[in-house]
Amino acid sequence: MRMAESEFSWDSILMGDNVKKLLKKCGEGVKIRPLAKIVDPHMVEIDDYSIIDDFVLIAGGKGVTIGKFVHISSFCTVVGGGQLIVEDFSGLSAGCRIITGSDDFSGQSLTNPCVPKKYKPFMYDGIVKICKHAILGTNTIIHPNVIIGSYAATGSNTVVLKDLDSACIYVGSPARKIRDRQKEEMQRLENELLRETYGAYGTKPTF
Repeated sequence: MRMAESEFSWDSILMGDNVKKLLKKCGEGVKIRPLAKIVDPHMVEIDDYSIIDDFVLIAGGKGVTIGKFVHISSFCTVVGGGQLIVEDFSGLSAGCRIITGSDDFSGQSLTNPCVPKKYKPFMYDGIVKICKHAILGTNTIIHPNVIIGSYAATGSNTVVLKDLDSACIYVGSPARKIRDRQKEEMQRLENELLRETYGAYGTKPTF
């Protein structure tokens, strides 16, 4: 019983507001819902006014950097042990899977995190970058070593295996481009919001 209570207490430290003080960086106005969990929080940076919803799991891996005004919706996961960069104003809809690294599935080695690394010589840690104003539709899956271009969008259940161009909309498995995405109004509204938030220069003052 004592062990169960101890485990519960440790889990609660990694969840909600409790985990903020353990982050490598936590900006102003950041909201981490009570049932969101961040593992290895010392590897995670979250900038101003970003929101992480309940039932999100983020594994810090080699580093997770989340920009300003980023929303990560419920049931999203960030796993794989690699690196993730999410730039300002991006969004992950419910159920997205960001895979930053992977075991080798060819049969040349053992797999899964229960096995020591010396038995998994072909395991690799990658990087995923989600650029500014990108939006991922519900249940989108992003594989390692992929860049989602700025202003790009994916439809529900899209599987991304390679880089996506900026300001384009993609659907399907694997992802295919269906049309361009407008960005001019988003740029205008971004500038307006930043001026409203940070003042005339649109940037946070440094001292």
